[in-house]
Amino acid sequence: MSSIAVHEAKQMLRKELKKRIAALSVEERANQSQYVITKLISHPIYKRSQRISVYLPMIHEEVNTEGILRHIFKSKKSCFIPQYIGPKMEMLKLHSMEDYQSLPVTKWNIKQPATDDKREEALSSGGLDLIIMPGLGFSTDGDRIGRGKAYYDTYLKRCSEHQSGMPKTIAVAFKEQIVEDIPTTDSDQKIDHVLFGYMDEG
Repeated sequence: MSSIAVHEAKQMLRKELKKRIAALSVEERANQSQYVITKLISHPIYKRSQRISVYLPMIHEEVNTEGILRHIFKSKKSCFIPQYIGPKMEMLKLHSMEDYQSLPVTKWNIKQPATDDKREEALSSGGLDLIIMPGLGFSTDGDRIGRGKAYYDTYLKRCSEHQSGMPKTIAVAFKEQIVEDIPTTDSDQKIDHVLFGYMDEG
């Protein structure tokens, strides 16, 4: 498949996945979020990871990760969250749930540290053991389609350059985000494990 054909196929799939997610009730999103978080915190990779990055969700569009944050702090693990500035994403230290609650909200309705907020950055302070991956859709064998900005694919490449071993990656998703096939290019990074609501997975 040519790069143009892949791009067009991805755009069509993004539209379909956005419709599926929009059709979910608030209650269904909450129930699936709780289910998949329970799966995550019992996963052996999560259990042995100490430095974990967690995306902060677009409200009503992604699995709510607040339960993951609470468990990380309760377990005395280190938590890092995305900060998006232009085309670049960094993972910055989050200290507590109170710290999380005080974060400003961007125009995309996502919490993140302000641009002038000086915090510990993951890759310059020891790297990451685990990245909790967001996305619009996933296949059960680890292919992912994001929102087209390539933030996470780019960040994973940076991880390979700045730390001795690659962090593990786990996606958390609603079951409606799981598709049989996702068009990909060589720059798309596979995910180690995909966890999703109610009938999982690998």
